[in-house]
Amino acid sequence: MKQTMKLARGIVVAVLLSVLAACATKQERAERLAQTRMGIMEALAKRQLRIEVRSMNTMRYGSRIVTSDFFLELRGDTLRSYLPYLGVAHQAPMASPSEGLNFETVMKSYHQSNPKPDFARLEIEAKTKEDFFVYHIEVYYTGKAFISVQSQHRDPISFDGEVIEKER
Repeated sequence: MKQTMKLARGIVVAVLLSVLAACATKQERAERLAQTRMGIMEALAKRQLRIEVRSMNTMRYGSRIVTSDFFLELRGDTLRSYLPYLGVAHQAPMASPSEGLNFETVMKSYHQSNPKPDFARLEIEAKTKEDFFVYHIEVYYTGKAFISVQSQHRDPISFDGEVIEKER
């Protein structure tokens, strides 16, 4: 009987420790999410944002996973686009069409709105020597991002990615 009581106490202690550990990790997750949210809000306010692309969604060829080399970056009034492209170019670009959406240019326009409390929506217009682009970007405060690119001379394409916080 004493052994049964000790075993029961041991089980109760184990259950209580498990519950306490679960509460601590839930609190830690909430704190990490709050830090991520603040970091993204600060990056948006400074226009210092980097999104690493994980997949692309094409109009004609479906979804594709991409390598970790591709990104979209805001630096003040400059847009750096290093994104893959798979689709039809309706007008032949001067450079090779296999180069993707790779350029760095000053933004023609930048508009930010917050239609819901959990994400920000950006609309950026950019012009290069070869084309005119409109980037629609949804940045979720969890760190996820969705990019949709429309062009005058190419099929539309979209990307899924993650906001990368820069070292401070």
